[in-house]
Amino acid sequence: MLTITRPQSDEYAVFYAGYVSHVPEGADLLALYAEQPTSLNVLVGGLSEEQAATPHKPGEWSIKQILGHINDTERIMAYRTLRIARGDTTPLAGFDQDPYVAATDFNARTLQGLLEEFAALRNANLLGFRVLTEAEIDRRGTASDHLISVRALLYIMPGHVSYHIESIKVDYTL
Repeated sequence: MLTITRPQSDEYAVFYAGYVSHVPEGADLLALYAEQPTSLNVLVGGLSEEQAATPHKPGEWSIKQILGHINDTERIMAYRTLRIARGDTTPLAGFDQDPYVAATDFNARTLQGLLEEFAALRNANLLGFRVLTEAEIDRRGTASDHLISVRALLYIMPGHVSYHIESIKVDYTL
């Protein structure tokens, strides 16, 4: 099995550094990918629909909205990973998370449905990421007007989820 080393700071834009740092040093990256759907389910799966749809304070996202955002981001980052891994050098557009969340009603969805969606997305991504070659992982492209490597994207995705898991624990005292 291929070991995916931590990306260097020149492989991603500065605003992704926090997500990369949420992946522990020496972590088995693909094992982390596999564990996160269960971690999210254990953390929030027992909440009522009302609890999951209620923000911890006015103006903030609910847990359902956070999960919807995680799912959207998983899709977008996986798409970027695929395009760049395949050698596509077309600059990829950025996305603004707030309009994405505002454009749909994640609170009308079931909590279990959002968790199942993440598990399915993550499983599909794992199947694709496990077979990447070293050359594909080393490839770089442009997203959000910044250079980014496949390796960095592979760290950003679980780091993003870890960031939100920690935020949920703190904000909702779970």
